Amino acid sequence: MPIKTYETLNTNTDVTTTRTLLHEAIPLTGTIISGTYFTDRTATGETNIKNYSHGMFQSVYDYAYLSSSANHIFDVTVGYSNNSGMSSSANEQNGKKINIYNEMAQTLLGYDVTGAIEVFENDINTANDSGQMKEVFFLNFSRLLTKDQVKKGTFSLNIGTGSWLVPFNTTPVGVTLTDLSASETQGTTTTAVGGEYGLLYHSPFTASAVGCVFYQAGIAVVTASIFCSASTVAHATTLQTGSQDQFNSNNGTMYGITGSYTSLPISASCDAVRRRVYNLSFNNTTEINSTIYFCRASANKFNYSANNTYTTGSKIRVKEVATDTPVSYITTVGLYNAANELLAVAKLSEPLKKDPSNEVTLRVRLDY
Repeated sequence: MPIKTYETLNTNTDVTTTRTLLHEAIPLTGTIISGTYFTDRTATGETNIKNYSHGMFQSVYDYAYLSSSANHIFDVTVGYSNNSGMSSSANEQNGKKINIYNEMAQTLLGYDVTGAIEVFENDINTANDSGQMKEVFFLNFSRLLTKDQVKKGTFSLNIGTGSWLVPFNTTPVGVTLTDLSASETQGTTTTAVGGEYGLLYHSPFTASAVGCVFYQAGIAVVTASIFCSASTVAHATTLQTGSQDQFNSNNGTMYGITGSYTSLPISASCDAVRRRVYNLSFNNTTEINSTIYFCRASANKFNYSANNTYTTGSKIRVKEVATDTPVSYITTVGLYNAANELLAVAKLSEPLKKDPSNEVTLRVRLDY
């Protein structure tokens, strides 16, 4: 039987690395976010919405959350800065709303030169403190959806009006927020403590952004003012009687979305925000790193097999005439360490004939 031999890989010429980005479209229709899994027509009857005893955020599932088939898709919460005009000790859960804002700002923006927590701005240019967004809502997407990050330039959030009890029985009036100005290649995104981010604008574009999306963190931050500003009405495609009131109503009570920030608990504000999401979509990104090994079998190598069945009676089984050249069939490639210990195995889809008249280069890719 032939002696087992090993071929040493040259790390300069036989090994290389690559990076591949895979993208998947994630459409989250408003009927999933609000309206599909009702047991009754109240916010407490949505079986795919989970509220917690701490009352600081709300989780949205793609199915009734008590089911083993349910997948967590995102969390929604609201908050405002402690120097916001909304902040008041008389507000419902005032301290928690401030803490949520500060926690997200600390995680995504960090601190200023004085050691104070930064404030969200419509351009996230924390150096000039202009256009501050002191009252916002947060959409924190699960890693199941975002994978490694949200793909730049693909985020779209359509805020509709509809009615509270039946939010999607008619075509909603509202606005679409997108990060279409962001790009994977043109350098139109910026980096903060929380990673790269892109600004969200009304579609068509307005001069000032109304939020931002942090791509690696998978978090969208949107100013609450989109629910009550004149520009919201100006960018609506169709206006109906009372649409602005309907846009701001909360289960028939005229708090307004921004008013609900002060007068209602966080869970109710989350309901008010969530039930205005008509459509939400983005592409995620999965980064696959690969090491590629070029395993070369020259003409005078690997023409014999170390398999015990390769010979019988000192004769090669696959030869019919003794004077024929030796031949073997490659079925497997093994990668070994310096001590000749097997580390990885690659299988060919079908045996590959090898004899002294040909050379073979097998490309083995190891993904991680």
